[in-house]
This record gives sequence, structure tokens and C-alpha cells, in this order.
Amino acid sequence: MDLNSDLGEGFGAWKMGDDEAMLDIVTSANVACGFHAGDPGVMRRVCERAAERGVTIGAHVGYRDLAGFGRRALDIAPEDLADDVLYQIGALDAFARAAGSRVRYVKAHGALYNTAAVDAEQAAALVEGVRRYGSDLALLCPPDSAMLHAAVAAGLTGHAEAFADRAYTPSGRLVSRKEPGAVLHDAAAVASRAVTMATTGEVLDASGGKLTMRADSLCVHGDTPGAVELARRIRESLEAAGVTLAPFA
Repeated sequence: MDLNSDLGEGFGAWKMGDDEAMLDIVTSANVACGFHAGDPGVMRRVCERAAERGVTIGAHVGYRDLAGFGRRALDIAPEDLADDVLYQIGALDAFARAAGSRVRYVKAHGALYNTAAVDAEQAAALVEGVRRYGSDLALLCPPDSAMLHAAVAAGLTGHAEAFADRAYTPSGRLVSRKEPGAVLHDAAAVASRAVTMATTGEVLDASGGKLTMRADSLCVHGDTPGAVELARRIRESLEAAGVTLAPFA
């Protein structure tokens, strides 16, 4: 099982999360590419630290929305979205290669992730941007989503992802961050949830129902309070349960 986190989300004087500590825990790093967060210095530093630790680097692409942290849906033409995705991958890959590594996969951020999960046109545009950069790049997707189906249809490798620290609706989508309880903070509960996800492919939704969610990667967000402790507890619990941690890409 892979353990990933969204990193490199500082910008200029604004710091976000503890990238150094998280890179000692996760196996894959989704690095912001400058559109929703991140700047050249942040991108360089995170890529260098990831390469030093053998952490796989992924491009965390999003809508061009620094002010909204990429969490606001944008009405963007498919061709423009494909270009934006291609641009972001190329920018991050330059820093990854300078650090002796490379971008091996792509994960959409925030509103783009949620929109492309259900919108076939946006999913196809996201996938086209990835494909133009390189068909060897994998795409990290919600299970059974429009994004995953678009990736497979385009000949890309799609990997399913589940969130250890986010609540799910009964339909299997993420509970909106505008709703109470959307982000989970109890370290023991999140760690137990992650073990269940990894070993059984099941998770309880926000209403107490059971969802089947077989994933190749588990995500723990790097920008929430207590993120490092959450990630550490998740890793320790997975290893104690006999789950081998390794990058999916």
C-alpha cells in the first residue's frame, strides 16, 4: 500500500504544513505546481528532499486559483484545462529532474479533483493534459470515477485512491469541506480506519453505512492541524498490521 500526502503548499512568506516531517513518513508526495499553491523555491526544496529520501514525486495539479487554494470550481474550457495541466507537470518535472528524480504520476487537487471525478468532459481534459506530457505517467483517481474511466480509455494507468482523514458520503464521494465532520482529526480513529481500508477495502461512510473502496494508495493531508502525528500513527498502524508500504508508481 502506498501512503501519499499533498505537500509543497506554501507560497512566498506563507508556510503550509511540515513538508520535512511528512517526507520522512509518506511513500509518495503530491507536490503543488504553482497554480493553487507552491512557488519555484518551494517546488525545488520539496523535490530535493523527496529525492534524498526516495519518496516518489507526483504533480499535484489544480485550477489556477491561488486566492481560493484551488478549492473553487472554475468554468474552464477543456483545451485550456489540458494546457494548464501540461504546464504544471512540466514545471514540477524540471525541479524533480534537477534533484535527480522525475515526476512519475499526477494527482488533481481540490475542486479539480472533485469535478473531474464526476464530470466526463473535465476528466477527459485532465487526462489529455497528462497524456500530452507522457503516457508513462500514472494518474491517481477516486475509485470508479469519471477520471479513472477517462484515464483507462486514454491508455494511461489509473490508480485508485482513498482518504484516511476525510469523510465519505453514502455515494462514495468526499463530504464537502463546508460540512461539519468532513475532515477527521482523531489520530487513533484515523489510523484504525486506514488499516481497515488497506486490509479489507471497506470504510464507513458519514451515515454509518459500509462502502467498498479498494485502493492502491491512501492519502493523509499535509495541511491539517496535527497532520504529522496523523501520518505517523497511520504508518505505524499499517506496519503493525503487516501492510507493506511502497510507492504505487
